[in-house]
Amino acid sequence: MNVSADRHPLLPEWQIDTWLNTPDPITIASLRGRVVLIHAFQMLCPGCVMTGLPQAQRVRQTFPESEVAVIGLHTVFEHHEAMSETALRAFVHEYRWRFPIGVDRPSQGQRIPQTMAAWGLQGTPTHIVLDRDGRVRAHQFGSADDLALGALLGRLVQSGRPDA
Repeated sequence: MNVSADRHPLLPEWQIDTWLNTPDPITIASLRGRVVLIHAFQMLCPGCVMTGLPQAQRVRQTFPESEVAVIGLHTVFEHHEAMSETALRAFVHEYRWRFPIGVDRPSQGQRIPQTMAAWGLQGTPTHIVLDRDGRVRAHQFGSADDLALGALLGRLVQSGRPDA
């Protein structure tokens, strides 16, 4: 995972109109106090379907939700017509993804959706890890190694505990 040791920026708030797998909208600010794994994906991205989303689901199953929030960001920058909200709902249901998923708000007249543009994402899959203060501790375009991701999440969870 790419980690910048000297600077840990805050992300601008995401631009989401539709949420799946959560009764209420989620903000980045509302996640403070927990470590956060954000998985940016497209449902027609082979790397996302074969490695990224299953990895996010494993993280969801491994760490308690009180310590690590796993959030999917469906950020469509190609094949827009094929990746409608209806198709995404069916995809999430069929694959049984259980973590909250936000649909990145499209940009007027632009291919790249708003959150993807604001965060400078290069494509999908992308993993972003935030510490308990909401600072970016890792940003990985492409597949992330399970052991490296798990070690980072474990360190960040442990570092926020009073007894650590």
